[in-house]
Amino acid sequence: MLLRLFGARVHRKSRIHPSARIWAPWNLSVGADTSVGHHVDLYNVAPIYLGNRVTVSQETLLCTASHEITDPTMVLTRQSIRLEDESWACARSYLGPGVLLGRGAVAGACAVVTKSVEPWKVVAGNPAAVLKERKLCHV
Repeated sequence: MLLRLFGARVHRKSRIHPSARIWAPWNLSVGADTSVGHHVDLYNVAPIYLGNRVTVSQETLLCTASHEITDPTMVLTRQSIRLEDESWACARSYLGPGVLLGRGAVAGACAVVTKSVEPWKVVAGNPAAVLKERKLCHV
């Protein structure tokens, strides 16, 4: 409720852990059945969009801002981050400015993701690379 008072659009069926840090609530949009875990850092100078049934695991950093390294004044740059439905940013992963995590995609634990990830792909490492296709088992 507090996030909504500051302009966040958070679906009532989503869960954001109290220890999560959100830099600009007005730049946050969260769909249904989405979970943001312990000590997640949403540095949303630009908008962050979390779709439906998205998981952002503990200590993950979603960072929408950087600095222009070719400019002597290091001007601030910003690009939004989008996690599509059913995607998962695993524990301690980093998603940088402009990243789109496609539907059902997974950024593995401690992955450094600086480029968008196609739907249903699993990436891991530094820099993140595709490991395999994600297939859901329905029991």
